[in-house]
Amino acid sequence: MTIGFNKACVKNVFTVILVLIYLLLTTVAVFLAYQTISDFMEKLNHPVMSVSYKEVEEFAAPGIALYPGKAQLLSCVHHYHDNIPPLVALDRLKGRNCIKEEVIYHRPYSNQTQTRAIVVRGPTDVRNRELIFLQFSRNETEEDFSAISYMIFAQFSDMLESSDKAAFMMDCERNYSMWTFSGGFRTWVKMSLVKTSGRGNESVEFRQESNVVKYIDKRPPQEQATELFFVVFQWRDPFIQQVKDIVTANPWNTIAILCGVFMALFKAADFAKLSIKWTIKIRKRHLRAKIRELNQIS
Repeated sequence: MTIGFNKACVKNVFTVILVLIYLLLTTVAVFLAYQTISDFMEKLNHPVMSVSYKEVEEFAAPGIALYPGKAQLLSCVHHYHDNIPPLVALDRLKGRNCIKEEVIYHRPYSNQTQTRAIVVRGPTDVRNRELIFLQFSRNETEEDFSAISYMIFAQFSDMLESSDKAAFMMDCERNYSMWTFSGGFRTWVKMSLVKTSGRGNESVEFRQESNVVKYIDKRPPQEQATELFFVVFQWRDPFIQQVKDIVTANPWNTIAILCGVFMALFKAADFAKLSIKWTIKIRKRHLRAKIRELNQIS
């Protein structure tokens, strides 16, 4: 009877230990399920940015909006292969082979003040290094700084096809950045195009690199009171940078992990149930044996 009691005690202790082990495993499985769901939601809400480059033969002509103020456009010429002919006297300027439109509208961020924009069709032939060279002059200004502002937007044809060019330019000014170039210098602007897409939204952004060279004024002193502005627009390279948001969360992997966790939980619950039933059965058997023993003694 002592040997049987010891065996039953050992079995009970072993059963309790197994139950504790499976409770620990159940806790680990629940934590793993929580961590898996948390990681999935984190990856879903914070996608990874993917950058790729697409090579093109030519770009769609961008729109270049210039805000000269009191300055006058003297020339607007397309050139190729980075070749700009020497400057000529102002009275002999004839270059006007560019396509342009003049739009007058109310600026959205300047208390509805009216402004005049000269919108020029930008270069397209990146393989032949097409560029557009513009020259302005201004006799006098009431501003504190000598500069002309400009803005680059996606396509010049969108402005031509728009039924309300003033409203179109207002929207462009809200969505695109403004830059400036100074008088007395030749500013060479090299553009690059960046397209960003993600979560159903697509946007176009122009990035630029600019080089500034001082203009050596060889005009007579009486003509130097007229300030000259020079700017060149050109594509930097034949690549479009495409930025996309990629969701790295894999729902199938998450579902597989959760299925494994829930199967482990069900197995642990089933084992705990059988262990408790077995413990109760051993306890009842021990009580019956003790009752029989007491009956024999009595």
